[in-house]
Amino acid sequence: MREGYEGTGPGVITPDGCAVELYERLPVGDEPDIIAAAVPAGAHILELGSGAGRVTHPLLERGFTVTAVDESAEMLARVRGARTVCGPIEELDLAERFDVVMLASFLVHAGDTEVRRGLLRTCARHVTKGGCVLIQREGEDYHTDLPRVRVDPRGFTVRIVSAEPVGDGVNSVRAEYEFPDASWTQTFLSRPLTKDDFEAALAEAGLEVDTYLTPDGVWVRAVPRNS
Repeated sequence: MREGYEGTGPGVITPDGCAVELYERLPVGDEPDIIAAAVPAGAHILELGSGAGRVTHPLLERGFTVTAVDESAEMLARVRGARTVCGPIEELDLAERFDVVMLASFLVHAGDTEVRRGLLRTCARHVTKGGCVLIQREGEDYHTDLPRVRVDPRGFTVRIVSAEPVGDGVNSVRAEYEFPDASWTQTFLSRPLTKDDFEAALAEAGLEVDTYLTPDGVWVRAVPRNS
């Protein structure tokens, strides 16, 4: 397990504390609609951190071509209908470019600054000159509106229990997932980023904000600078 990351519950737990069975169960939200509205129809999407395909599969159903990347072979084994690539995102170099590169799941908030830089360099390295990068950020109160609970109408509960400072601007976040027949926990490191911090990190990677796609600023479309 990666230092600062932990997961408990049934099934395989990935090095960053994600439970494969949990992520296979979690339903998709409005992400596919946000993505589809922001990119050209039929675009080829490079999905960085696809997990078990929660977003991948609805994108395929909408007619997109998806290359799904994840460091967990167990996660990728659940992905159907997409080309899959197993390996660390920050080291990825496919020697090809895509209409859309997607970095979701708050990965841009990696606790390790060098990992974040690597993630964004991967985005910049793989997007076409006229393409875009879609990034999912944490909400403004992600680390302060705690604890918070969401009871899903499909019969499970998600709790974000705490976000405790561990130094260098990084918090240790604990999440709990409770289903009628099983429960999981995940503890992970997250670095809060202000809007200015976020945009500076993009600039360092040669990217810039094109538009904030949602009123809360969680979903962002970025483009190569000087494109």
